[in-house]
Amino acid sequence: MCTAADYKTADHYFGRNLDLEYSYNETVTVTPRNYPFHFRCGTDITSHHAIIGVAFVVDNYPLYYDAVNEKGLGIAALNFPGNADYKPETEGKDNIAPFELIPWILSQCSSVSEAEKLLSRINITNKNFSDTLPLSPLHWMIADKNRAVTVETVTEGVKVFENPVHVLTNNPGFDMQMFSLNNYMSCSAKPPQNSFSTHLSLETYSRGMGGIGLPGDLSSQSRFIKAAFTRANSVSKTSESESISQFFHILGSVAQQRGCVDLGKNQYEYTIYTSCCNTDKGIFYYTTYENSQISAVDMRKEDLDSKKLVSYPMIKDQQIKMQN
Repeated sequence: MCTAADYKTADHYFGRNLDLEYSYNETVTVTPRNYPFHFRCGTDITSHHAIIGVAFVVDNYPLYYDAVNEKGLGIAALNFPGNADYKPETEGKDNIAPFELIPWILSQCSSVSEAEKLLSRINITNKNFSDTLPLSPLHWMIADKNRAVTVETVTEGVKVFENPVHVLTNNPGFDMQMFSLNNYMSCSAKPPQNSFSTHLSLETYSRGMGGIGLPGDLSSQSRFIKAAFTRANSVSKTSESESISQFFHILGSVAQQRGCVDLGKNQYEYTIYTSCCNTDKGIFYYTTYENSQISAVDMRKEDLDSKKLVSYPMIKDQQIKMQN
């Protein structure tokens, strides 16, 4: 499963944890402005906003997991099993396959409001990428520096939810995840006060008791609550170093360690990578499970007017700086 979030200091940051049991050898991929997007239902976009993010590139097509465009708009796709419902092509709608949604929005939109206009006429179709790459059940978080929304295509159709916590995980549906926060309204970053009973003398017995009562397991519901609390109470200075460090700590609070989510047959879900993109500057930062040193790709150092994808393999081996 996965967790996405955004965060704002002097600049705006957007990223996610990708939690799976295996990697597709995904790369940090820049799609320049003149790379031609050919959409399955006959629509082509040959000139568009430049895009950077993590993608599995197949047949020269970037299957983006999460990405940001040069205008500062970001999207992350997260697993939504048992709930995502894709439809047949519908006349009078923009028929877009799930794997096309990120480039469809990011190639054309500069803000969440502009994305909402496209989403108002979209039909997310049940077209597989290929026979060997069937569709994944997904929902999406879309964010700019001012707003975030969650997009879900379910049995009733496409739903767009305002996302005031700027966090998304997996199941259940976003409206139910938001409702679950009511159970934790008493949680606080401050030391707890005795509200258990006026007849008992109860006291805090150590430092570090802020957030007491928050869930600590790795289920998507618990990660949503923990990430929402951590982000909402996060304090950071505004330099680039301090901002990205804080963002990685927010997502680190819900990272998955190999071995703790046992899928059977010696397979374990873990946080394959964590991303953090400065959406104002177009700098894409990431860490991987075995490389905790932050690596970065600056999209503005590429030729953004070209027609060819640029991909950088993720640095997966641990990078250790010796001091003696």
